[in-house]
Parts: sequence; C-alpha cells; structure tokens
Amino acid sequence: MGGRAETVGLSEWHAVALRDPGAVAPPEARAIYRLLDDAYGGEMWHWMPECVRSPVDVIVGAVLVQHTTWVNAERALEMLREVGMLDMNTLAAADEATIAALVRVSGTPTIKAKRLRAIASTIERHGGLDAFLAQPLASMRPLLLATHGIGPETADAIALYAAGQRAFVIDAYTRRLFGRLGLGPAAKATYDVWQRFFEDALPDEGA
Repeated sequence: MGGRAETVGLSEWHAVALRDPGAVAPPEARAIYRLLDDAYGGEMWHWMPECVRSPVDVIVGAVLVQHTTWVNAERALEMLREVGMLDMNTLAAADEATIAALVRVSGTPTIKAKRLRAIASTIERHGGLDAFLAQPLASMRPLLLATHGIGPETADAIALYAAGQRAFVIDAYTRRLFGRLGLGPAAKATYDVWQRFFEDALPDEGA
C-alpha cells in the first residue's frame, strides 16, 4: 500500500475517493475495514447482541427488512410480538393471510408472509430453533438457501446475527463502496465471488 491513501484521514480519503477515485491510491481491503471499524464499530444498531431480544427477532427481521427500511420492518416485528407470533412453531402453523395482515407495514405482505412461514417450517423440520442454530455453518447455510425467499444475504445475516456463526454479509452498500474505490470483483460479480474476496482479504478479522 502506498501513495497519499496512507496518510489522509478517513473523512478526507473518503471525500477525495468519491470525487475522483483515481486521485487517491485505494487502500487494501483490510485497511479500509479497520478504518471503518475505528470510525463506526462502537455504534449501536438493531442486530447487536445488546439490542436483540432473541434470535427469532433476527430471523423474522431479516425477512421483513427485505426491500424496505428497518423502521418499517421493526413496526411489523412489533405487530407480530403483540399477538404472540414471534415463535417458529406458531409462525409455521399460522395462516398466511393472518401473517400478511400483521406485517403489511413492511411492504409486500403476502410475499413476506409466505417467506416467514417457509423459514419457520424449515427450522421446525430440523429440530426447532435451538437445534437449528447450533448447527455448523456448512450445514445450516444450505438449508437456509433451500428455503423459499431466503437468498445469500438473508441466509448469512441469520447465520451471523442469530446463530453467531462467522459469515461475511455482502450488501449493496459494500459493493457500492468498494466498486467506487476500484476494489473488489467486477461490478456484475455474484454474491459468492464478493464474499470470497472479503474472506480472503480478512481471514482473521472478527475471529
């Protein structure tokens, strides 16, 4: 790593890189990770252990937040909580129309109701919540990905924040930031390619 990127502060480097990506030699992924962690790592957010009431909140929230803001997802989450439906067995047995009415505020309610029932059924078929989350990532992730409506980002969010597994979640912001800096795979690379890029670049971060 060399050039001006080694000496500028995070805010200056970020501003210059966004204005003209070629003006600053982009730092390595590990350096960027550490800069961001230093700047924002202490901030509280909705899926930190201190904020989450139970793994169910993460699992259900990961579905509800698809294509909407966390504010709307949280409102839907609380609607489910109020009627005692934040339980995998209860969700698996519930009528989709009932679930949809409760989660309407999060958008696409019929789609999310179907997905919530699907993930709850997957978990119940594999021994219930505790047994499901106790599996190694190599066993859990394929089961999540085989579930209706659960893609790689949602699966990894559940593995990381609900089960405490070591998974690097790739979202649109990650791709956008590193794409603007000229780092990482090609713009149209798959989720798995982006994930391997970061796992290779950060093999021991967060271990």
